[in-house]
Amino acid sequence: MESLFTLLSLSAGGLLAVQAGANTQLSKALNSPFAATLLQLLIGAIALAIAAHLSGTLMSIAGLRHAPWWHAVGGTASAIYVVSTILLFPRLGAVVSVGLFIAGQVLASVALDGLGLLGVSPKPIGVATIIAVLAVLGGTAAIVLGQSKAAIEFSVARLGWIALALLAGAVLPVQGAVNGLLHADIGAPLTVGTVSFVVATLSMAFAFLIVMLLTRQPAPQIGQLPRMPWWGWLGGLAGAFYVTTVFSAIPVIGTAATVGLTVAGQQIASVFVDRYGWFRLPVREVSATRLAGVALLLAGVVLIKAI
Repeated sequence: MESLFTLLSLSAGGLLAVQAGANTQLSKALNSPFAATLLQLLIGAIALAIAAHLSGTLMSIAGLRHAPWWHAVGGTASAIYVVSTILLFPRLGAVVSVGLFIAGQVLASVALDGLGLLGVSPKPIGVATIIAVLAVLGGTAAIVLGQSKAAIEFSVARLGWIALALLAGAVLPVQGAVNGLLHADIGAPLTVGTVSFVVATLSMAFAFLIVMLLTRQPAPQIGQLPRMPWWGWLGGLAGAFYVTTVFSAIPVIGTAATVGLTVAGQQIASVFVDRYGWFRLPVREVSATRLAGVALLLAGVVLIKAI
């Protein structure tokens, strides 16, 4: 069972590269990253609802009546993460932002495991765990430095954005843990995923409405949708697979291992995306420093998994 969830977690991380490429195409077609994300979340919610119905487990949603209300709000983390990427990428840069997201994910996952929070089985934080975390963070730093020529300016003005990036990363493992609690409540992974995506869609719709009112942005355009490649619609499906895999894997292999494996899968896939320009993204040379960072990150993940 552990081997299966190890493979699934790596695959889920790799699919995040597909999600990023698909969201980029849909965002261009609609001329709105908020509208694109909202549509992808809606697609994920519908796909999971259909899968839950076909598996005969959709009616388990009735168990929500007996579950604590906050067990159902894990999906809000997706909206927080997406809104943060839209705010942070122009200010910190994509590579630096992603590096900070990963740092937030790793630190939060270790805290969840070490303290046994949100129903996660506690795992003592020993020297080996600290070394593994430092390896993951060191690998992440090397990836950032190997891809970005501009260093982060740690000015007072940027500290708030840096803190937001760390928080945005931290909410993802928290989302997995909260969804895991809902899984224990109603016992149907596909239904839990459906609830999470419905909540994420509603949260994103609210954020989109606020942005439209405050910034007076033009309405999304739909004229370019027919020209979009078919894989531009896969972002919601990739996200659904990721969310369902994470909360299912956490009870089996632990939060830190799950997050580490998804991050590793994401970075491995991103190397190929950048090197060959997959999903119509720009071709970027993959530096030796970045490759060394990915290797160090993988070593840290292996050590976390072995602990």
